[in-house]
Amino acid sequence: MNRPENIPRPAPIPGVRRLIAVASGKGGVGKSTTAANLCVALARQGAAVGLMDADIYGPNVPIMMGVNETPDMDANGGILPLERHNVKMISLGFITEAGAPVIWRGPMLAKMVTQFLRDVSWAPLDFLVIDLPPGTGDVQLTLIQSARLDGAVIVTTPQSVALEDVRRGIRMFNTVDVPVIGIVENMSAYICDKCNTRTDIFGQGGGRKMAAEYGVPLLGEIPLDLRIRRAGDTGAPITAADPESPVSRRYDEIASSVRKAAGG
Repeated sequence: MNRPENIPRPAPIPGVRRLIAVASGKGGVGKSTTAANLCVALARQGAAVGLMDADIYGPNVPIMMGVNETPDMDANGGILPLERHNVKMISLGFITEAGAPVIWRGPMLAKMVTQFLRDVSWAPLDFLVIDLPPGTGDVQLTLIQSARLDGAVIVTTPQSVALEDVRRGIRMFNTVDVPVIGIVENMSAYICDKCNTRTDIFGQGGGRKMAAEYGVPLLGEIPLDLRIRRAGDTGAPITAADPESPVSRRYDEIASSVRKAAGG
């Protein structure tokens, strides 16, 4: 399906070569964890990477990336992104008081997303990864109208209720002519540390089935691993905290697939 004629092609972000959205149909599937680890993995592969936290109502990037500072301004009035783990980043969580609720209508959300895209001194970047809120709402529409996305990564868990929401996300990107790079199945199984037994808590094979249904790659299956949760809670994604771990290697493979698909 082609991009609707009433949605114009926006101008590129100066100094940013590729824009990649990380999206999910529903909350709680590990989208921000995926975005953070994807960014660190890309940076470890030598790319210049930025992470834009577009989840305005629930900004988790500050915690996951271990940053609790307020951005400065450059000489031209642009916002200087903060940097950790060789990733530049911006988040509403850097600006608002910790724990303060964001009670905004659509126009305010749109203004903040546009400001994060256009008023942050991102350049030079090979990849700007955009951590979207779940669903297909105002932020997604603003992003599509404001930026030329080079691709989208869809994050899901294996169970049916999550997969139905994935369909909506894929169809949204298809409608606006944004290529879906592939699907990441998160929480695919729990592997016991002591006995190495696999337990499919959320079912099995859902991401692979969805990828086959829409003809897109399954980029990777990330297991339920306590080390991922602990790393994110302490501000060092597992790709930074334990880069040689089996899970980090899976994120490395996902990052390589994203680079190849996006022409980076």
